[in-house]
Amino acid sequence: MPVAVLGAGAVGCYYAGRLARAGLPVTLLARGDAVATLRTRGLVVESGGHTETVHLEVADTPAAVANAALVLVCVKSSDTPQAARELAPHLRRDALVVSLQNGVTNGDELLAGLSQQVVPAAVYVATVLAGPGHVQHHGGGALAIGSPRSRPVSRERIDAIVRLFSPAGIPVTPHEDIRAVLWGKLVVNCVYNALSAISQNDYGTLIASDPVRNVMRQVIDEAIAIARAQGIDLGADVHERVLGVAGMMPRQRSSTAQDVARRRATEIDHLNGYLVREGERLGIATPVNRTLHALVRTLEDGYLNPAR
Repeated sequence: MPVAVLGAGAVGCYYAGRLARAGLPVTLLARGDAVATLRTRGLVVESGGHTETVHLEVADTPAAVANAALVLVCVKSSDTPQAARELAPHLRRDALVVSLQNGVTNGDELLAGLSQQVVPAAVYVATVLAGPGHVQHHGGGALAIGSPRSRPVSRERIDAIVRLFSPAGIPVTPHEDIRAVLWGKLVVNCVYNALSAISQNDYGTLIASDPVRNVMRQVIDEAIAIARAQGIDLGADVHERVLGVAGMMPRQRSSTAQDVARRRATEIDHLNGYLVREGERLGIATPVNRTLHALVRTLEDGYLNPAR
């Protein structure tokens, strides 16, 4: 099955590399310096103490997805509407589009811009982009997928995704209620991403601080209130599960921390910012998430809009 991966960030490079190494025909759509680097040197993947170079097809135009049966969207959440517009003229009618992105709205945004079926996925991987076409893998890699209610995907097609990723050693678990799963991942992002970005510390350092753990619990409490108002049950053990992530990925710095360190736009509007907007809509106070969102936006505006 031909696969196209849209986005050559840490997540896109990791999954493109794993699938290509397993023998699948993979085309990685990249931009900027990454295109020439990937074409001449290949994709460098560091994982488990080993470094290898994977050679795969690299493209810099959306037309390259024309033959793909499966398209993995790995761009930032803020770029999702544009990604849908760019993909729409070129996708096969029967192509299956999988969103490997942070946040809970990307699947709906892709569905709004595409006629193809879309499968939202929650991504559980710790990766860092060390440079163009060079990804460091610190742990994890599993995916959780499920059919959206608005445009259902058959269980046969869901199972086909599971089988496709299996030879690459990537566990994929289907879920009946993918919204609840995406919300669970959103809470993880809201707890770790902003704090890691503001402090530039890894998860292990953050969780070792009693005051920081208290902030984390307050972030979770606010998320629980909003999720409950949307009819989503995050589970009685949500605090334990979310705080336990630091033990599984102690060396990881969040994608938001990496963006701030590289002076790039972040996804904070789709993480803590989403909780703030939903809180306003539902009449639920989110003071801790509002503060974290404002602090990251201040950092971001400082380097993206220095003249202001």
